[in-house]
Amino acid sequence: MHLSGSEYRESLRRYNPTVFVNGRRIESVADEPLLAPGIAGVAITYDFALRENLAPWMLAATPDGKTVNRMIAIPRDAYALLDKLEAVRLVCRETGCAQRYLGGDGLAGVYQATHRMDAELGGEYHPRLLDYLRHVYEHDLTLGLAMTDAKGDRSLRPHAQPNQDAYLRIVERDAKGIRISGVKAIVTGAPYMHELLVMPGRAMTEADRNFAVCCAVPVDAPGLTIVARPAGRPGEAAAQFSAKYGQSTGICLFDKVFVPWERVFLAGEWRHSEHFTYCYATQHRHTCIGARAGFGDLLIGAGALVIEANGLDPNRAPVLREAMVELIKIVEGFYACGVAASVYAEVDAAGAALPEPVFANIGKLLLGTQIYDMHRLAHEVSGGMVVALPGPDEDHNPATAGRISEVLTARSDIPYARRIEVARFIEDLTASYQGGWYSVISLHGGGSPEAMKREIYRRYPIEQRVALVERLLDRGVHAASDPRWFGRQPGRCCPSGCRGSELAGPEGEGSYAETTGVDNRHQ
Repeated sequence: MHLSGSEYRESLRRYNPTVFVNGRRIESVADEPLLAPGIAGVAITYDFALRENLAPWMLAATPDGKTVNRMIAIPRDAYALLDKLEAVRLVCRETGCAQRYLGGDGLAGVYQATHRMDAELGGEYHPRLLDYLRHVYEHDLTLGLAMTDAKGDRSLRPHAQPNQDAYLRIVERDAKGIRISGVKAIVTGAPYMHELLVMPGRAMTEADRNFAVCCAVPVDAPGLTIVARPAGRPGEAAAQFSAKYGQSTGICLFDKVFVPWERVFLAGEWRHSEHFTYCYATQHRHTCIGARAGFGDLLIGAGALVIEANGLDPNRAPVLREAMVELIKIVEGFYACGVAASVYAEVDAAGAALPEPVFANIGKLLLGTQIYDMHRLAHEVSGGMVVALPGPDEDHNPATAGRISEVLTARSDIPYARRIEVARFIEDLTASYQGGWYSVISLHGGGSPEAMKREIYRRYPIEQRVALVERLLDRGVHAASDPRWFGRQPGRCCPSGCRGSELAGPEGEGSYAETTGVDNRHQ
């Protein structure tokens, strides 16, 4: 079944979640103006899938021959990852952020992790996940990804927290299922999701086994409360973009929420928690590349329009041309990493494609740190219009509107209203509180820059480079066990690699390396 955007909006009425926005209980999520820009953003993912010209990117085939929305599909090969990357970019250049793809990234990660866990432990988690997938596909659901914990005192492990609710955990279990309590923070789109996919936010130790939990929960499950931000800047006259499209984030408070076993995919198997986080993080960082490329497309288009509205020509103004080329270089540079991560993906035993992790993490690191340069370059080409803008109410002030429109018109063939409109568009995306929010979520969404740097270092075949130089120096190639190599990377200390829990630091971050074999992807 493929819903339309309007049918998605209507489907939200079947749920009655406990949601607070700006300190007020929301009676109907579907009718709440403060959430409307976020709902509109998700609705686009449904409407685009129904367009015949966009279907090759927005729809994906399942192994049984059915089609599902690309935002929730399991990527099966490199081509599927490329299509997903393009689909997310397509939607995000329309909406700023597709939001829905996070749930798809989570489903793919859990699909891979449960298959591996069952193969090792002989469990039944993967069949449960397959049943749940059929449910998601049958109803064309939108899932929120609940992974980030409140974390409390970050120097302490989950089990050592003075307030155990800082991390979500299992508090009860019986023959029917489990009950979970705690907090998940920064859940994108939480108020207008159908269900939440709960995942562990870090590698767990044996003492943290109750915190190693993955499950699916309806947004209106008893005991679940969502405290959310408004989506975008609804109702603000100056918000040329984010009054139409935006995203809410929510803190999800769980108080002994019951989850039946058929919706539980990890329940205390702490050794496998790191693989759940790794699979999701790699999928998500790859997808984020497409999302921010779409956002970059908006800035490139707005930059070109504001230059024109200012009466300038980049071909005659090298400083403007250089700024535009730099913006293009940034956007297409990190997007190219996403393409490479797709092309060099590996299909695992579950039949799912995992993006190549070095390229995926480099792309996410670039976009997260260079989002600030993207904003700066948009400001440079605007020529100061962003800070010179009068408030939108002045457009209708008879005492000032005429004079302002005269002095702020640059070209006779481009009316003041068009010039000011694109300038406010840039302000909205880069200099408003919504623009600042995009910066922070780009930097920390999907993990901090430090987490990506650790993963790049773990995964990159530095030892191959060492061997190359040693060979060229006629020193011979050292053995893998040679103690002379003091820069041994975590997870590459032995042929089989080490588990994250065995190398866990203060943040419980360990290695996910599986092999020290030759890596042709980075030769």
